[in-house]
Amino acid sequence: MFFTPENMLLIGAVIWFASILLSKTGYRFGVPVLLVFLLIGMMLGGDGLGISFDNYKYAQIIGMVALTIILFSGGMDTKFDEIKPILGAGVVLSTLGVLLTTLFTGFFIWGVSHAFSHVMQVPLTLALLLAATMSSTDSASVFNVLRSQKMGLRNNLQPMLEFESGSNDPMAYMLTIVMIQVIQGGSEDLSMWHIIMNFVVQFGFGLAFGYGLGRLCVWIINKINLPNKSLYPILMLSFIFFIFSFTNLFKGNGYLAVYVAGIVMGNSKLTENKSISSFLDGVTWLVQIVMFLVLGLLVNPHEMFKIAVPALIIAIFVIFVGRPLSVFLCLIPFKGIGRKAKTFISWVGLRGAAPIIFATYPVVAEVQGSSLMFNVVFFITLTSLLLQGTTIPRVANWLNLSEEKDDGPENFGVDIPDELNTIMQQEVVQKDAYLKDYPLNEGTLVMIVERNQKYMVPNGKLLLKKGDKLLLISAKNDETVESKKTHSMLEMISEKRSKQR
Repeated sequence: MFFTPENMLLIGAVIWFASILLSKTGYRFGVPVLLVFLLIGMMLGGDGLGISFDNYKYAQIIGMVALTIILFSGGMDTKFDEIKPILGAGVVLSTLGVLLTTLFTGFFIWGVSHAFSHVMQVPLTLALLLAATMSSTDSASVFNVLRSQKMGLRNNLQPMLEFESGSNDPMAYMLTIVMIQVIQGGSEDLSMWHIIMNFVVQFGFGLAFGYGLGRLCVWIINKINLPNKSLYPILMLSFIFFIFSFTNLFKGNGYLAVYVAGIVMGNSKLTENKSISSFLDGVTWLVQIVMFLVLGLLVNPHEMFKIAVPALIIAIFVIFVGRPLSVFLCLIPFKGIGRKAKTFISWVGLRGAAPIIFATYPVVAEVQGSSLMFNVVFFITLTSLLLQGTTIPRVANWLNLSEEKDDGPENFGVDIPDELNTIMQQEVVQKDAYLKDYPLNEGTLVMIVERNQKYMVPNGKLLLKKGDKLLLISAKNDETVESKKTHSMLEMISEKRSKQR
C-alpha cells in the first residue's frame, strides 16, 4: 500500500523542502513567500498532482491553531513604545475600519451579484457575510511582507500596519459569526440588542482575559524555575493555547486575547526570553507553511473559473475603493496622518490566510451558497497577494515613504540576559591603536573584535586596525537599582582588565 505512515512522512518532507526552495526563488522576484506556499498547495490538489483534501472542518482547526500562534507571536514582537503614538488610529482602523469595509463591500457584492445572476446571485445577508470574512487585513501576510522585505517606513507606518493587521482579525471573526447567526435563524439572533451585547462581551472579555492572563503567565514563567531551559518555550506554547481556549469558553474573543497577551508578555522581562522568541519564530513559520499548503489543497482551480469575472470585479473594488474609503474616513480625526500615509495604509490591506479561514466557518455551518463564497474569497485573496503583495516596496518608494532601515548593531551571535540591563553597540575603528589606548566611555567594555570575518577575544595588548568592528557592552543610562548594579559590575571588570594590561 502506497499511503503508509512512512511514505506520508516522506511526501510531507519533500513538499516542505520544495516549498522552502521555491519560496526563496519567489522572494528574489518580489513574490510574497506565503503566496508561493498557497500556490504549491493548489498544484498538489485535485487539479494538480491529485491529492484529495476537502475537509473544511480540519482546515478550520489547522487555521485556528496557526492564527493563534501567529497573532501571539506578532504581539510579542510589538513594542508598546512604538505603537503608543499610533494606538488610537490603529484601534479605529481595526474596529470601525473593518465594519465600514464590510458594509461598503457587502452592498457592492449584492449589486454585482444581480449583474451576474447566472453565476452568483446572492441575498444581501449572504453578501454581507462574504464581505465580513474578507474585511480584515491578514496578519501573517503583512508581517511577512514588511519584515522579509526589510523595509524602513516613515511616520510610524510599520508599527501602525502591523498593529492593525494583528488586531483587526477579531473584529472580522465576530462579524462573520454574527452574520452566520443572522442567516441561520431565530428572533434572538436577529435582535440588535443581542448583537451589540455579543460584541461587548467578545471585546471586553478578550481584552480583560488577554491582559490578565498575560500578566499571570509572566509571573509564572519568572517564578517557576524549571530544571531544563528547553521547557520554557514549550510552557509558553501551552499558555498560548490556554489563553485562546479559556477566553472562548467564556464567550470572549480568543484571537484578541492571545494578541493582547502577546503584547503584555513581549513588553515584560521574561526568563529565557531569547530562547522563547527564537522558538516562536520557528513555530510561526512552520504553522504558516502548513496553513497555506492546506488552504491551497482545499481549492480546485477549475471551480474558480466560473466566478473569476465577478470575483475580479469585487477584488478591484475592495483594493481601490472599499479599503481606501474606510481608511480615509476612519483617519479623518487624526490630523497628523497625511494623504500619502493614508494611501499607503490603504494599499497594504493584504488579504491572506485569515479571510480564507473565516470563509470556512459558513461552509462548516452549512450556510447555503457558502462553497461558492469560499471560492470567491480565495480568488480575491490570490488577487490581493499578487497585486498588492508584490508592489508594496515600489508603492512606498513612489509615495516617498520608504527610508533606509537601521537594523541595529550586529551582536556577532552573542546574547546578553535581559536581567543585566545592558546594551550592546557596534563601532568601527577609524585608525590603528592599541586597545588599552582606545577611547571608550566609562563602564564600556570591548567584548569581541571582528577582523576580516574572523573573531578575537580582546586584551589590552591587542593592536586594533582601521576597519575592525568592535562589539561594545555598557550599562543602560537609567537610574534603576539594577542599572547601577550592572554599571558597577562592568566598572569592576574594566578595572581588572586595566590591571591585567
